[in-house]
Amino acid sequence: MKDEFLRMKDEKTGFYRLSWLQRIGYGSGDLAQNLIFQTVACYLMLYLTTVLKIDPAFVSGLILSVRLIDCFWSPIVGRYIDNRNPKLGKYRAYLLYGGIPLTVAACLLMLPQAATWSMSMKIVYATVSYTVLSMIYSVVNIPYGSIMASMTRDNDEVLKLTSTRMVCANIGQIVVQAGFPIGLAIVAHTIIDWNQAIFMAIGTIPAFIILPSLPFLKRLTGKKGLYYLLLSIGFVGFVILFCVGKFFDVESYNTLIQAAKVMTGVGLLVGSLMWALVPEVITEAEYRTGNRPAATVNALAGVAFKAGFSIAGWITPLVMGMIGFNLASEASALPTNPKAWFTVTCVFALIGFVLLLMCFTGCKERIATTPEKPVTYGEMFAEFKANKCLQLVLSIFVVVFLASFISAPVNAYYTKLNEYSPTAQNAILWFTCIIPAILLIVVGCLVYKYPLTDERLDDINKEIEERNQF
Repeated sequence: MKDEFLRMKDEKTGFYRLSWLQRIGYGSGDLAQNLIFQTVACYLMLYLTTVLKIDPAFVSGLILSVRLIDCFWSPIVGRYIDNRNPKLGKYRAYLLYGGIPLTVAACLLMLPQAATWSMSMKIVYATVSYTVLSMIYSVVNIPYGSIMASMTRDNDEVLKLTSTRMVCANIGQIVVQAGFPIGLAIVAHTIIDWNQAIFMAIGTIPAFIILPSLPFLKRLTGKKGLYYLLLSIGFVGFVILFCVGKFFDVESYNTLIQAAKVMTGVGLLVGSLMWALVPEVITEAEYRTGNRPAATVNALAGVAFKAGFSIAGWITPLVMGMIGFNLASEASALPTNPKAWFTVTCVFALIGFVLLLMCFTGCKERIATTPEKPVTYGEMFAEFKANKCLQLVLSIFVVVFLASFISAPVNAYYTKLNEYSPTAQNAILWFTCIIPAILLIVVGCLVYKYPLTDERLDDINKEIEERNQF
């Protein structure tokens, strides 16, 4: 009875306990979005260069341009959401409002007819379809991220919710990274390259072991200690991949490179853990200002996340072309049948929409406020300027996701390393091993500067609730 009384008392002050059904329901939204996002992150560049045969330099500029547009678009979406309160839910309503057009846009991203068009038409098509998809994705992704900060103030519950969410996200990642090449081979009636598919996806395996154990690991090592441990393991994994690729025959050391790829996945898992810091930043902002700008902060986090992705998408085809490895003219590591690309993309998009519906029904918003006056753009960027924690978190987002995505499209080529020229091999090694390893070191330096401890956060939350009672 005493425990029940304490639980009810905590819930009255915002420290809600969540059921596993609620956690999994929320996590299904990340699984849904990753079926689309990972398709774009890992395979869109290859589709445009190897299937449509568009110049890698243009593809590089297109990816950068779309993300620059998103840097302005995401804050607009965040401001719009923070200033409104739809009947179906302040944040979760957009899972429906944006889910339908997102599914349609994803299906239209890789039309098989586009392969027969003139180059000028291909360029127009790629520009319009990718830009529209990116803008609609923000309409779903920003409010989705905001839901987490509206379900509870309890730090342990937020960590469990983040763990569940990231497990679901990594399920989406492994399904796309392994399933897309397998699906292409099946639809195109070609031989499945199992070594390639496993290498593409095996780095996601640590998420299913580490994320469910986060509360225990965090108690064992501390928040920062956990980050340092994961980053160190990832760094060693990248070193092994480089040494095998540089000095040995990759195909002869398949077991070792798969193990090293798992280790790199451990290091890059820090990117998933960064989402647990976003509710902390939102709470710190509420403590200082009295407003809880969940969508605004998530919009800025989304910009930083996409900045890392866009820089990777811009640099990879451009620099590889400059080095002498032209993705459009070299032998493709994946089948180039346009109908196969379209079919697999549509399957992932439609499954994603069903999962978004599950997320909508499984979430319950409890801590969501609408400002008395609309949040202005000046206030948004004033918050960014004033919030040192937010600045650090956004910097970590940029660097860790740059490390994740700079190697994503090139991973398909690593297992076939010996089939390419020495120049191409060096280019592949730089993007799959050397650059990500350097970036993990930078992430560790940024984590060192992050000031919010769990004890400080508990004090902040209690002060906010005490303030709200008067």
